[in-house]
Amino acid sequence: MMHHAQIAQRAFNTPLMVDPAKALAFLSGLGPRITGQEITFQGLDVEADDQAAAAVPARASLFGNDLAQRHLRNGTQPYAVVDGIAVIEIAGTLVHRGAWIGQSSGLTSYEGIAAQLQAALADPGVRGIALDIDSFGGEVAGAFDLADRIRAARAQKPVHAFVAEHALSAGYVLASQADRIILPRTGAVGSIGVVALHTDMSGALDQKGIAVTLIHAGAHKTDANPYQPLPEAVHDQMQRELEVVRFLFTETVAAGRGDRLTHAAALATEAAVFRGTEAIAAGLADDLADPVTAFTAFAAAPRGTTSSNRKGPQMTTTPEISADATTPVAIPPVLGAPEPPTAAANAAPSTMTADAVRAEAAEVAQVCAQAARLGVTIDAADAVTKGLKPEALRARVLADLAARSDAAGIIATAPAAAAAKDSPIIAAAKKAATDAKR
Repeated sequence: MMHHAQIAQRAFNTPLMVDPAKALAFLSGLGPRITGQEITFQGLDVEADDQAAAAVPARASLFGNDLAQRHLRNGTQPYAVVDGIAVIEIAGTLVHRGAWIGQSSGLTSYEGIAAQLQAALADPGVRGIALDIDSFGGEVAGAFDLADRIRAARAQKPVHAFVAEHALSAGYVLASQADRIILPRTGAVGSIGVVALHTDMSGALDQKGIAVTLIHAGAHKTDANPYQPLPEAVHDQMQRELEVVRFLFTETVAAGRGDRLTHAAALATEAAVFRGTEAIAAGLADDLADPVTAFTAFAAAPRGTTSSNRKGPQMTTTPEISADATTPVAIPPVLGAPEPPTAAANAAPSTMTADAVRAEAAEVAQVCAQAARLGVTIDAADAVTKGLKPEALRARVLADLAARSDAAGIIATAPAAAAAKDSPIIAAAKKAATDAKR
């Protein structure tokens, strides 16, 4: 007799995007509760610590259908907010349905994550979204739809995924939809694959003298039932279904990662798990950093920032800057330019007010935009994060131009207040070009 039917139907005979070892640990811990007796596995061993950790009753409380609004009516937010950044936790085993916010008894529901995401996008006090991820994966059902919603959210507010310590399988399909994925040195991402579990209880039933008769209409109605060995034809059909889901998985990852991890490259990982620098090199993550430090930098970015061009791992969430006050300019990192002064030498004094910091960041963005018009590219967000002063950036632009012999006589001066006329850098470059023609 099967116990805990809701758990059983979520675990057996259905595709799962979860690390196989964790799936086995889960079943090892909860197997006796599900089947009413001890169970055994074929093919993989289960660590004793994993088995002990999995032996937790799976329970969930329902908050109702209108999750975010319920919190608002109670005067609370369905997520933590730090310096204008909404923090959405994606932890534990991921399940499709579950009308609660956050983690409950080791489970996090796609339904709850979606409610928080929607509320964060609608909240004018939220200027960015941080996905706090530590999950080995979970159910296929609902994962791709939520992934699409996270990817769409990037058009409204920057979304960064902070992995501490795992974003595997379904956890990775959600992380891959963020603008950037930040990974600690020991963090693990990937497992871009699908697994299905089938339980064969026929031997145990025979030992107990129990005969189960399945009366059914429809040739496939009892496919993969637990009371009979799995027929080869049914096994092959399940394999085909898993390949289809894996294709959708890699397709969704590619939609989120772009040319950082293409569809073909995602398939080529063959569901391998990548850690630290290996994950960065393979295109599964963007930055290697302590998640707390990286989050602090994300939260400290100037207000009004937006998502940047996402082609390369050097790109970060950058201020929306314009060369002509109407056209946004994405500033890639400088290549081959002299190293600027260190961040410590240029860091803003701790006594600077918030308004002064914002004003300086705006000036940095203006210098970067002006430099772009001269063909010198600088990552504005990186400059702000490192605390580089506008004067240092102007010197960097001049050094780059001088190295190319394009404008040897340029003199760095403070830019005029925002106005329609060209900046001193632009004016000097134009004068040098005119003199060269004479």
